[in-house]
Amino acid sequence: MSPLPFLLSLSLLFNILTLPFLSQALSCCNGPCQTLDDCAGQLICINGKCNDDPDVGTNTCKSSGGGGGSGGTCDPSGSLSCKGKTYPTYTCSPPVTSSTPAKLTNDNFSEGGDGGAPSECDEKFHSNSEKVVALSTGWYNEGSRCGKLITITASNGRSVSAKVVDECDSMRGCDDEHAGQPPCENNIVDGSDAVWSALGLDKNVGVVDVTWSVA
Repeated sequence: MSPLPFLLSLSLLFNILTLPFLSQALSCCNGPCQTLDDCAGQLICINGKCNDDPDVGTNTCKSSGGGGGSGGTCDPSGSLSCKGKTYPTYTCSPPVTSSTPAKLTNDNFSEGGDGGAPSECDEKFHSNSEKVVALSTGWYNEGSRCGKLITITASNGRSVSAKVVDECDSMRGCDDEHAGQPPCENNIVDGSDAVWSALGLDKNVGVVDVTWSVA
């Protein structure tokens, strides 16, 4: 008797048994996805790829924009020279936690203000009375935090909730689009006048240490 029919039967049985498992395979970091169920663990589907969930603060995908690089660090990806100085550029930011250390800076989000162009999230300008912020490129995470509220806490104990409306670009700068400003550092929360006032801080100080978390 020829062994061929027997081998074909075994092959067919193997395909039948393994097909359900193959169809339920989950994508890992940067794997293709269409829904949240397509991604493994705590990863979520962002722009068709499985990535860390910015609201949870996971750091599974070490090289993704939502967290840091290897070992939780975030090294410069390059540099940009302008106005006689050289600035590091970053595609990442430090990992997000329940109390993420940051530098609070001040920005004018109104037309003709510091940012130059309208806010990236909604293509609109915002008055200085609105509690809005821009986040460094890594924390901005390709716009995944657009429209979401974050809680900012100052060392004086005061806190404020503010809406994310823009990116504080850590990759580009020194051009008309960025009103001639250099690239942002990778740990910036750029707040409006209303944010500084709510925290009881003097915006003329320029930069203040704060912490932030997802509201």
